[in-house]
Amino acid sequence: MTGNELRRKFLAFFKSKGHLILDSHSLIPENDPTLLLIGAGMAPFKPFFTGKMQPPHRRVSTCQKCVRTGDIENVGRTARHQTFFEMLGNFSFGDYFKKEAITWAWEFLTQVIELPADKLWVTIHTEDDEAFAIWVNEVGFPAERIVRLEDNFWEIGTGPCGPCSEIYIDLGEERGCGSDTCGVGCDCDRYLEIWNLVFTQFNRDEAGNYTPLAHKNIDTGAGLERIASVLQNKPSNFETDLLFPIIEYTMKLGQLTYGQSANTDVSLKVIADHARSMTIMVADGILPSNEGRGYVLRRILRRAVRHARLLGIHQPFLAGAVDTAIEIFHEAYPELQEQAAYIKRIIELEEKRFDETLQQGTELLNKEIVELRNAGKKVLAGETAFKLYDTFGFPWELTNEILSEAGITLDKEAFDASMHQQRDRARKARQESSEQMLIPDLSRLVDTKLSADATVKQSSSVLLLKDGKVVTEARDGDDVAIILAVTPFYAEGGGQVGDSGVMIAQTGRAIITNAKKLPDGTIYHMGHIVEGQIETGQLMEVTVDEERHFACARNHTATHILQSVLREVLGTHVKQSGSFVGPDRLRFDFSHFSAVTVEELERIETLVNEAVLADHVVDKMETTLEEAKKLGAIALFGEKYGDRVRVITVEGVSREFCGGSHIDHTSQIGFFRIIAETGIGSGLRRIEAVTGKAALELAVQERKSLQEAAALLKARPEEVNSKLASLLEHVKGLEHELVAAQKKLAGSVVDDLLKNIQQIGTAQVVVEEVVAKDMDELRSMADLVRDHISFGAVVLGAVNGEKVNFVAMTTGTAAKKLLHAGNIVKEAAKVAGGGGGGRPDMAQAGGKNPEKIAAALGKAQEMIVSQLAKA
Repeated sequence: MTGNELRRKFLAFFKSKGHLILDSHSLIPENDPTLLLIGAGMAPFKPFFTGKMQPPHRRVSTCQKCVRTGDIENVGRTARHQTFFEMLGNFSFGDYFKKEAITWAWEFLTQVIELPADKLWVTIHTEDDEAFAIWVNEVGFPAERIVRLEDNFWEIGTGPCGPCSEIYIDLGEERGCGSDTCGVGCDCDRYLEIWNLVFTQFNRDEAGNYTPLAHKNIDTGAGLERIASVLQNKPSNFETDLLFPIIEYTMKLGQLTYGQSANTDVSLKVIADHARSMTIMVADGILPSNEGRGYVLRRILRRAVRHARLLGIHQPFLAGAVDTAIEIFHEAYPELQEQAAYIKRIIELEEKRFDETLQQGTELLNKEIVELRNAGKKVLAGETAFKLYDTFGFPWELTNEILSEAGITLDKEAFDASMHQQRDRARKARQESSEQMLIPDLSRLVDTKLSADATVKQSSSVLLLKDGKVVTEARDGDDVAIILAVTPFYAEGGGQVGDSGVMIAQTGRAIITNAKKLPDGTIYHMGHIVEGQIETGQLMEVTVDEERHFACARNHTATHILQSVLREVLGTHVKQSGSFVGPDRLRFDFSHFSAVTVEELERIETLVNEAVLADHVVDKMETTLEEAKKLGAIALFGEKYGDRVRVITVEGVSREFCGGSHIDHTSQIGFFRIIAETGIGSGLRRIEAVTGKAALELAVQERKSLQEAAALLKARPEEVNSKLASLLEHVKGLEHELVAAQKKLAGSVVDDLLKNIQQIGTAQVVVEEVVAKDMDELRSMADLVRDHISFGAVVLGAVNGEKVNFVAMTTGTAAKKLLHAGNIVKEAAKVAGGGGGGRPDMAQAGGKNPEKIAAALGKAQEMIVSQLAKA
């Protein structure tokens, strides 16, 4: 039975059981950020299992395209590992449950495709007595061939899950490992799982919690290739008609023989598997890139190319492998034939791109391996692996695989660090390039009649520029300037930022960050290619970020109204001297002789919002320069205008020359809020404001802050001001009380210090540790003590957190000559790991070691005694 016949029989059988037969979903998950690619037959149906969406039918059956790369290194080395596979499935969304699922599985396997019943084994979850009873009582399956396993619980990430019952077939002792313990679950190839019945009863969330589903479901998964290998009596999936034709193609191309060399067979299997994967992935809209799904495609393709080189195939070969894959699958997926030319073009471009650097990169890696072996080392530096990735396009997984074959490991942590640094540099470089890009003289290369048209959805790429040079193609990762025949993008000008958006060609996709104008008016688009590649002359689907564009338009019209209102409130001397219009805010610079008062700002904001609420029509008219002047349109000082100009009129409010984006009615501004008014130079002021969504977000944030303040004050929002005033008055009173208490406390401390005066000769000396919150308080204490000493010295020390402070003072004329406060405190501070000094009569210092304060003060005492002795 061929693979195509098996697929047809499965779907026909479940159609006879009342199932709706659906086409395979795309490999790209729909509205499911938890999945990179569809990796299981049930994955597209998660919303139906959880009850979030209503299924088209309560019984559904499919043959689903799947891609998994978790065990990619094992592809070709085992009988069953594949990246691409087809999953036969029948699903019940709250309809039938275990009894029907089990009996129908048995019927299909033993009666439709006639597998020998005595060769089949069953596993169930250790606690699933219900399934055990159905197998024994309903099917009549021998209880001694039912195995209970703890890990018979199916889940893949978050989503629906539950216990399962698997069906195995015994392929015979010759396929086994020969061990006495060989049985179901053994890692050898004797017992092959061909069917998995998942009894979906729970939903697993991201925190790992399992919640019972409102309706029990069935999710059956049966590997098409596995069952085909049994029916076709093949030792592995790779010998079936679903894969072997690609192996035959590669064998013929490389003049190779299958089955004679284990290494050769591995490479042939890898190429066959990966050719199927890349064909289906490209057909489903995935393009090569360095991130996400595109990186999976790139990794698979480059791994296939590398294995071809190991087989001695150095010419481009993947297009032929794609043709063979399409021949295998065109019955199930007719869209492959329709897209054949496109699929091959994408794959040929990527193969050519990798071939340009593969040999050089491989030689470099092999050289590193030799050097590591000679040095007796077994770890490749992460920086070296990153160079291979960054310079030669080697996926790190490919480097890791080659290293593993040589018995060497990769310093993945260092590789990740280099990757992180590179991404930061690339992000910064893109930001810089979006600000400025070198554009050569294009007067001879570009038709100056190229124009803007806000309605255009598709346009041809006329010119590509990379690093200031004209190129015919640019690839993912490149920063480029793109010139289109016609464009809907507004180009940066008149203070307004340019539009952003997306351009999609058949072979690639670019994110556009800005649009600018050449001196002749031609618009060029600054972007970053994120997938595939883009070529000159291609038709591009062009999409402007409409939300961002409209936000800019709101702010630009608001700027015109603001200028008119400023002239009304502040005087006609107000002249624009600069502006910025972005999607998140607007900035307007103007001439004015003084700061705008709070009252004036309130009136300005009120008048602008009155114009907004009046819902004035915003008229956009092109006319002659002379006619515009007659209409009284305001022109920007110093700006040069041609014979024809564009005039924006908010009737009864403003009329200005302007080429920017504008809304149709002032009400579309929504709400206008001033957020800042500042001086920026002599006679120049600046107002910053927000409109629309940004103004709403500001209001929400202010309300939230007010509510939080009210909660802290235990008051209603409208009572916050009076509560604050009362609280501030209370705090002021407390501060007065605190100052009085501190003075009283300081006096008490001073009294205690004076009780400890030491008499050294005729001098009175106080050297003590005290408690003081800072240097100022310590100095005040020393002052008070000194006031009570007629002849002598005071040295105080205080611990402040992880530091220690010292103050030294001397008093009396003789003391100033005999005792030097700066020298005393300097030597004391050294003991505490610090330093300082000062005048003979007063000095201060600090230390880093508070635990040395006693020793430091002891040193101060020694210094005083020593200085007095010298007298």
